[in-house]
Amino acid sequence: MHARLMASFVVLLSTAALAEEYFVSIGRGKGKDATKEKPAKDLGNITAKLKDGDVINIAEGVYVGRDETGSDSVPASVKIIGGWADDFSKRDPWGAHKTIFTGVNVMSGSTQYRLIVSGDKCADMLVDGIVFDNGPRNHYQTEKELVILRRADAVHNLNATPESGAIKFEVPSNCTGTISNNVVLNTAPTGGAISAWANQDAKITIKNNLVLNNTGEGIFLQSKWKPRDGKGLPTFTVVDNTVLFSWKHDPIATYGGNGLKFDQEIQLTASNNVFGFGDYGGVDNIKLAKKITLKDNLFTGNRLYDYREFNTSVKVSEFEDEADQLVASTGNVSAEIKVPIGEAFAKLYAGRKEVSRAAVDAKAKAANNGANALRGMLGLPLQANAVADDAEVWLPRLGIDDAIRAGSAKFEGKYGCQKPSP
Repeated sequence: MHARLMASFVVLLSTAALAEEYFVSIGRGKGKDATKEKPAKDLGNITAKLKDGDVINIAEGVYVGRDETGSDSVPASVKIIGGWADDFSKRDPWGAHKTIFTGVNVMSGSTQYRLIVSGDKCADMLVDGIVFDNGPRNHYQTEKELVILRRADAVHNLNATPESGAIKFEVPSNCTGTISNNVVLNTAPTGGAISAWANQDAKITIKNNLVLNNTGEGIFLQSKWKPRDGKGLPTFTVVDNTVLFSWKHDPIATYGGNGLKFDQEIQLTASNNVFGFGDYGGVDNIKLAKKITLKDNLFTGNRLYDYREFNTSVKVSEFEDEADQLVASTGNVSAEIKVPIGEAFAKLYAGRKEVSRAAVDAKAKAANNGANALRGMLGLPLQANAVADDAEVWLPRLGIDDAIRAGSAKFEGKYGCQKPSP
């Protein structure tokens, strides 16, 4: 056996032997034992004792972080599993037993990612079955919660809307990690709502997540390994995810607003996903990664492009002719889908006013991106909308139940996420 592989195998054996299982319940937790019979109250209360290989089970309820900081950081290769009933007898993460990670907006709160899992030594990593809702962490202009503000208000003890997303996931060399069955909404990052980092020869799977109503990039894949010889590239598999309503950073921003974006130094297969309603696009390969496969994905309602290579904008029907960096690009489609989102949010989103709306529409090279096509997909009557020069709506708060309704079933029976079985 190769020396490096042998070393990784030994580490895996040692971490597995030392691994422990912990339990967290906001409903009945107390202390730091974190056993099934005597769970801890919050993940943040036990992070100091966690080590590589541990498994943390988290029961239903609303979690705002230790001391209401709104952020948890786990510096170990662990598995975090949410959606448990309070007695840990059964799971239903998008239904009866939601584990909700959120926070409160106060000056003393954190503006970091809601959950940071940074693996050091090699052990399988997992984040599964958690609902991440940054709505309560955001700073809104008024009580109507229609427009986020990215500045603090010291007079009223309000923090700036966090410029970070829900999950930052860092997998060490030669290890595997999975992000699955999560719901991410109302985050306002500059980067990714889900941000996945992989080191040399690491493998990350991102599967069956619902990511909607976020600024920045819905899913952002990044490499911690920059080889000169092209060897050891980390591998990402992105499958069965639904990414909708990816907003630009702000109304006049020239960045953000993509369903999926990635570094150059990666290998990627993305299949059976939905990438829809991106203020800029569906998939952004601006850095010209070369080992990319896009197959059997549904693109809809994106403003400028369905796929981009550097400054070349491509729509679905042109993938096989115009895209130079794709290893394979078969089976991708464009369709006007019906999104079962709440009527209040649908009206806000479809009727929002942007400084650059007219300019964006004029440059568009993506299918299903007209204003009335959008209204139709959101179940609203068609109308002629005037273009205004202000932004009265920007990342309005979306309710959890409305979000889950939009991703509870695959579109056209094939594309995107679906509600995990209890």
